[in-house]
Amino acid sequence: MIKVIVLTAIAMVAFAANSLLCRVALRDTLIDPATFTFIRIVSGAAALALLLKLRSQSAYSEGKWSSAGALIVYAAGFSFAYIQLSAATGALLLFVAVQITMIGWGFVIGDRFNVSQSLGFSVALGGLVYLLLPGLSAPPLLSSLLMIGAGIGWGVYSLLGRGVGNPTAATGGNFVRASVLAVLLAVAGIPWFQWDVPGVIYAIISGAITSGLGYAIWYAALKDLTATLAGTIQLSVPVIAALGGMLFLDEVITLRFLIASTAILGGIAMVILRRHKVK
Repeated sequence: MIKVIVLTAIAMVAFAANSLLCRVALRDTLIDPATFTFIRIVSGAAALALLLKLRSQSAYSEGKWSSAGALIVYAAGFSFAYIQLSAATGALLLFVAVQITMIGWGFVIGDRFNVSQSLGFSVALGGLVYLLLPGLSAPPLLSSLLMIGAGIGWGVYSLLGRGVGNPTAATGGNFVRASVLAVLLAVAGIPWFQWDVPGVIYAIISGAITSGLGYAIWYAALKDLTATLAGTIQLSVPVIAALGGMLFLDEVITLRFLIASTAILGGIAMVILRRHKVK
């Protein structure tokens, strides 16, 4: 049990670190979003390929292009959104979109809400609307929509990956395929191409460690976690990112963010936890 707790904690910190690394790279270095995304995906593919090689497995035998497409949508939207969003706000919007995507898919396939779940979903949606309403402390709308799109991409990626026999090998294959798509993104971004050494280092750390190895650690922890518990635990990431943003990026947490995040995370938790009780 201690091993599961440690692995889960490391994975959540890694997910939050992705937000911090991307934000600081796009705020404080010269690297552009397309180049950051390209290096991140390729570095993640390389790290996973090495990990699989040590296990005498191939990173090319599993994975699929649909998952790779969802992965690149997530990674690209993530990078472009963090040009303007704070680490905390970006992480909140990302994981809200992930949860709504996965809950929404359950609704599509016939999983209906009861009264308590409907209330929780309404509270979460209201919190999101409140966060994005125009005002002095509202995040930029375009960047917010990009991050929501990234969250939908990650939600789809997660749904496509449910039930795979070898999650690490599938993730490696998806990253390798996504690297091809990342090349196309980088080529499209040539007119805006910029880079410097710190930016490249942040992208490599984000790709190889907090993405590639972080996802592998998370999959190891998932073996001993229920889907409900795993979904609920991920709601801790925006909180960790907010703390990291305050400590390392000198970001200020606004009252609007605190109210909205409490409503959003609390509402989603009501939906997830109530579903678990009903089952």
